[in-house]
Amino acid sequence: MDKRLISIGLGAFLLLGSGANSIFANGYGSAGCGLGSVIFSKNTTVLQVLAATTNGTSANQTFGISTGSLNCTTDGIVKNEKAQEIFIAQNFESLEREMSSGSGEKLNTLSHLLGCSPESANQLGLLAKTNYAKLFVKETTPSTLLSAVKDGIREDETLSRSCKI
Repeated sequence: MDKRLISIGLGAFLLLGSGANSIFANGYGSAGCGLGSVIFSKNTTVLQVLAATTNGTSANQTFGISTGSLNCTTDGIVKNEKAQEIFIAQNFESLEREMSSGSGEKLNTLSHLLGCSPESANQLGLLAKTNYAKLFVKETTPSTLLSAVKDGIREDETLSRSCKI
């Protein structure tokens, strides 16, 4: 029982830690949005503690969230971007396999996360299959894959209309 709990805890730690760099890649770190994210934008432990302290002592996060300022958004763009990055990071190998064939459960889920209509999921699969060699190069990371897929959607006449990226 104890070994099982330790294994589960270690697995969760590794799973969450593996995507940490991409999770905090957009605008702010673990301290969240607010004045602290504007002043202390680098994602180092010391600076994030200072950012959290600034946010906590000046009560500016509520203002930022309410007004959509201080790296906080009210439209969910950052939230959606992070969800997409986390999904790709956690399903990278499966997505690589599915994108090579142009179909699969993870690819359909990514299509949904990218705001594509259900009818356009097959078109996204075709785009991924056709551009597989461009999407998956030696240096591909979850972040670069997301960026390349979004570029492909913007360039595709059908997907650019049916996906809300």
